[in-house]
Amino acid sequence: MKYARQLAEALRTETIGGVIMLAATVAALIWANSAWSDSYQALRETVPGPLGLSLYQWASDGLLAVFFFVAGLEVKEEFVHGKLSNVRDAILPIVAAIAGMIIPAVLYLAVSSGVDGAARGWAIPTATDIAFALAILAVTAPAMPNALRAFLLTLAVVDDLGAITVIALFYSDQMHLTPLLAAAAVLALYGLLQWKRVRNPLIFIALGVTAWVLVHESGVHATVAGVICGLLTRVRAGADEESSPAERADHFIRPISAGFAVPVFAFFAAGVRLDPQSLGAVFTEKITLGVIIGLVVGKFLGVFGGAWLSVRLGFARISEDLYWRDLAAVSVLAGIGFTVALLIGDRAYPGMEKITTAVLVASFIASVLAAILLHVRVRKRARDDV
Repeated sequence: MKYARQLAEALRTETIGGVIMLAATVAALIWANSAWSDSYQALRETVPGPLGLSLYQWASDGLLAVFFFVAGLEVKEEFVHGKLSNVRDAILPIVAAIAGMIIPAVLYLAVSSGVDGAARGWAIPTATDIAFALAILAVTAPAMPNALRAFLLTLAVVDDLGAITVIALFYSDQMHLTPLLAAAAVLALYGLLQWKRVRNPLIFIALGVTAWVLVHESGVHATVAGVICGLLTRVRAGADEESSPAERADHFIRPISAGFAVPVFAFFAAGVRLDPQSLGAVFTEKITLGVIIGLVVGKFLGVFGGAWLSVRLGFARISEDLYWRDLAAVSVLAGIGFTVALLIGDRAYPGMEKITTAVLVASFIASVLAAILLHVRVRKRARDDV
């Protein structure tokens, strides 16, 4: 039990979760590019149990619902107690996040124009992977001010909210009204019981699973159920409670999300061929090139440009602990678009491995560039403090 508790505590840190996700990605790439690649594809397409979903679909629709539930808890917490509760402090990352979604989409559409079906992928380069981004920030620049991490975290929270909205509105299948209304009723009951301070977690687990099944059957992407449950979970503790339901849920579920749900999704999503021909194709085909430019260039221009413009126009402020060069490095880091970008890519172009390869290439480029820039900033700050 002692080691289990220590493991759970470790998984609550972004660094460990990012490392596990990276390990799962590398394992998938090695297997998919080995002599046993057929067995990887066979495992990925295995259909166990009910609903007729493959293991990959269970990972993308089911396990990522756990990830989005945690994201929903974070969004709610930020709006009630965190940076987003103070309008003056929240404007900078909110504007940066919104611009960081718009500019990559515009660049993608510009680069991929003229290609049939290219418009379906406009949202692929709009999402930042918070686990990878925070892990790289923690590893390469632990000495940077907490204000920089807070900016990135708040940016990612708004980005996650935007991503799930985009998935719900633009990347859901044909909707079926009856299960959708039933899901709305179940979610309303979930919210009512939270408001009534019902404490039995098994009731909320049962309601959450029921909502997930109904949302899936409705044609809306099932991860929407996860984020709505997170948003409906109470974040204010009662007078007779040591912690709120949201804190207790986060404490229990975050290690499951970071240590199992997201790595398993990464394992089933990232296994693509990385031979010279496949890698070369992502730089020559307009759609995949648009994804790379959208993430690497568009995210930087959007996040940094949005932050700079909001301060320049006088309706936001930058922390006294930060310099614009610090925000520039983190803006490059925002180009890591792994988890949600892969999910949207599969919804836009099912089974198209080149999209996955483009996301991996772009995320790798953004990671390396950001790590270099952050390392330079850490050294510069150290010299200035001497």
